[in-house]
Amino acid sequence: MAENTPTDDDRLAALGYRQELRRSLNVLGNISMGFAVVSPVVGLYAAVQVGMGVAGGAWVWALPLCLLGQCLVVAVYSELASQWPLAGGAYQWSKRLAGPGVAWLSGWLWQFAVMFGNTTVAYLASPWLFALFGAVPTPAEQVLASVGFVLLCTLVNAYGINLLRRFVGLGIAAEAVASVVVGLTLLLFFREHGFGLLTDMLDAPKALGLSDTGAVLAAVAVAGWAFIGFDACVSTAEETKDASRQVPRAMWWSLLAVGLVVILNAVAVALAHPAPAEVVARQDLDPVTTAVTHAFGGWSDKPFVLVVLISFTACLMASQGGAARGLYSLARDDVFPFSRRIRKVNRHRAPIGGLVAAAVVSCAALPLGLSTSAIGSLITFGGAATFVPFFVLTLVALSARLRGRWTPAGAVRYGRLGTPLNLLAVLWTGFEVVNICWPRAVLSPAGAPWYQIWAAPLGVGTVTLTGLGYLLARRPDRRMGEADRDLPHTEELAPAVV
Repeated sequence: MAENTPTDDDRLAALGYRQELRRSLNVLGNISMGFAVVSPVVGLYAAVQVGMGVAGGAWVWALPLCLLGQCLVVAVYSELASQWPLAGGAYQWSKRLAGPGVAWLSGWLWQFAVMFGNTTVAYLASPWLFALFGAVPTPAEQVLASVGFVLLCTLVNAYGINLLRRFVGLGIAAEAVASVVVGLTLLLFFREHGFGLLTDMLDAPKALGLSDTGAVLAAVAVAGWAFIGFDACVSTAEETKDASRQVPRAMWWSLLAVGLVVILNAVAVALAHPAPAEVVARQDLDPVTTAVTHAFGGWSDKPFVLVVLISFTACLMASQGGAARGLYSLARDDVFPFSRRIRKVNRHRAPIGGLVAAAVVSCAALPLGLSTSAIGSLITFGGAATFVPFFVLTLVALSARLRGRWTPAGAVRYGRLGTPLNLLAVLWTGFEVVNICWPRAVLSPAGAPWYQIWAAPLGVGTVTLTGLGYLLARRPDRRMGEADRDLPHTEELAPAVV
């Protein structure tokens, strides 16, 4: 390496931090983290029953719409991650683009979004564990199993990035079987219906008392869940080699690869399902397994469930690791509650304090499902918690561009296209926040308690008000000094590539 070529440690030092985590991921390792968290299995297999239940076979068209919207978000994230390749991206980027109060709140919202997203993944994973043994859990049993999943993933993460990478690799192998192989096989050889089913709502809106537009909006609210998690690539930026170039590539690869697989499988499951009307009538609560066992035979039930369970577990492990690294990023600046404990790194160079804190917060929201099934509620709960920081960050970035405070100067930038792409990202995420937070009884079981129907706005409101209260009472923004907000830019360290 030439003497004047900066190392990753040099770049991190120029951004104000020293290397504490183990930098051992190449671009494929970073892509695998993003792929595992976005996860076609987790994104689709949990949402397909809810989506078909509100819009029949036509629900699949919500998926490409949401994928396109999320591509706008990734475009903004790519420019930011390239210029400031730091763990805890939303907080670190906002700290350089906005006032300290806005920056701190952005980091707070993003952090809780990831942790509550883990709540949803753990809850959606637990029925597959019971299915492996042919059992149907009670609501309380499902919650307890979800807590067990969170604790298991915390334990694996505590042994560092290399062990996590191996588990994620196993999960991606399972994804390849459960998504690509099964999806293609169903679509090519086991179709039960013509493609006309994909434009048929199967009278689902009428049965639910919805207009067609209302059904489409509900499907879009659910489908948004399938394309979140690409920011896990940012969470491991300080453990990725040549992060300013590779992290943006990893986000694009993980989102687009997962997006295509999700759409493939959504179409395949709808067309291969023997009785889609039963899904609409909520008589079949697991349409994916029904389609698979109908096509391959009863022998495939348990192997398929095992593969899906591995995929869910790998997703939760990778996402739990991302949550811990985000907490670590906030705590090392001493701007998060209990920062001294949360910023601790163990002998495996894993952020152990963040792991423990993330596990506690993720488990705290699981009681939403104690009285009755809360699949639809927790999907909207986790989705809303994620889209709010997407909206805040894209808005902060757009404001900084328009005020001349930020001109992208990293290894990735989109020139004149950057501002219109950013504007479209703000409009998309703002629309989806309102759409997901809109309380819909049709996404919950009949007779569900009111707090399940209102889970998304309640969750977002509680996190936001708690954050504002802490901000006003403890003023962590005052510890984000002028030196932090005016750190050197990465254009001093790496040439830009359009």
